[in-house]
Amino acid sequence: MAKKIKKIMRNISILSIIILLFACKEDKVLLPVVGMVIDNLHAPTTSAQNEPPAGKYVKFSFSKQDTVSGDDWDVAFRATDILINGGFKSGSEEPERTGIGAAHIATGSYSGTKEAPDESLFQQDSQSDTAIPRGSEKGWYIYDPLKYLISPMPYKVLIIKTHDGKYAKMIIYSYYKDSPESPNAFTDKSQYYSFVYDYQPNEGLRTFE
Repeated sequence: MAKKIKKIMRNISILSIIILLFACKEDKVLLPVVGMVIDNLHAPTTSAQNEPPAGKYVKFSFSKQDTVSGDDWDVAFRATDILINGGFKSGSEEPERTGIGAAHIATGSYSGTKEAPDESLFQQDSQSDTAIPRGSEKGWYIYDPLKYLISPMPYKVLIIKTHDGKYAKMIIYSYYKDSPESPNAFTDKSQYYSFVYDYQPNEGLRTFE
C-alpha cells in the first residue's frame, strides 16, 4: 500500500510540474514598449546640388536604438529617402533587403496612433517604388521650392514592420541639424534626421501602449 501511495504521489508531483510549466508559459512576462528620441542622425548624399542622390544609406535598428552595419536594420536613410528592410532593391547603392519589413503611412496624431493596422495595408519596397514614397507630399515631407526647405508633415505617422516582424511607429520632426524652430535652408545644415519612435518588442503584439 505504501509503495502504491508513493507512486500516486510521484505521478501527482510530475503532473503538478507539467501544469506549473504550462502556467508559466501562459503567464509570460511582456516587455514594455520602448519610446525613444533620436537627434541628428546624419544621412548625407555624396552627390552635388541638382544631381541625383548618391552614396551609402545609413541603416537603423529600432531594437538596438542605433545605427547598424549588418543585415539587422529596419529602416535606412539617405537624404530624403527612407528604405524598409523588406521587398526588393531598386538601385545598386541600396542595401539588400534580407528581412520581412514593410511600412504604412498613417494620417493622424502620433499619440492617437495606438496600434499597427491590418497586414493588408502594409507595403514593401519594390523595384518601381518604395514603401515610403519619394517626393514632396507623397511620403513624409513637403518641399518648399521658394525657400528650398524640407518640412516633415506632422500628421504623417510612419508605421514600420521591422526586419524580424515586430512593429514600431515613428514621426520625423526635423531634417536640419539641432532641429531649429524656423530652419533656413541657406544657413542650417540639412540631412540630419530627428525623430521619435515607439517600438513594440513583443512578437505578435501590434499595440504601442
